[in-house]
Amino acid sequence: MITNFDKLCGDLEKQELEAPNGIASPSTYAQLLAIYLYQNDLCNAKFLWKRIPQNITSSNPEITAIWSVGQKLWKKDLPGTYQTLAAYNWTEPVANIIRALEEKVRERTLNLIGRSYSSISLDTLVSMTGLSRDAALHSCRDRKWTISNDGITINPLPPAQPAPLHTSSEDQLFKLTEFVSFLEN
Repeated sequence: MITNFDKLCGDLEKQELEAPNGIASPSTYAQLLAIYLYQNDLCNAKFLWKRIPQNITSSNPEITAIWSVGQKLWKKDLPGTYQTLAAYNWTEPVANIIRALEEKVRERTLNLIGRSYSSISLDTLVSMTGLSRDAALHSCRDRKWTISNDGITINPLPPAQPAPLHTSSEDQLFKLTEFVSFLEN
């Protein structure tokens, strides 16, 4: 199981650049597109989608399915993202990346919920994380979030983060933009 997606991404980008006639293999495109989504690099994913030759996208439904996930992420449609991830029977080596992508999206969502909400309904949490009710409750307990007696309301705690020694203006602007965008959607 490959977990160093940054290195794999570099290798795949090199394969794409060095491909004969400038056209890489469908597997290269599929893995690279999935890795861009894993890295939350939606701009590069969109540019890659636009430069994949039409004959490759039309003859490889997995690439189209990966891009469907990218479109859901682009629109910040979390329930749709999980539905799209579950709707396709992914093949290796893309399945490995897709599993990691799903976990990373879920982890980012849970961290954002912890930072953004003082209370949230279990149904909303289930919808935003793509987990079953039992799995969502288990995840809340693991994070030491308070669950009301009726089991309907969750009181999240912000994730513990080490204090940065220095935060650049770009980092602060990125975090603020991510937070505001999350609240608007």
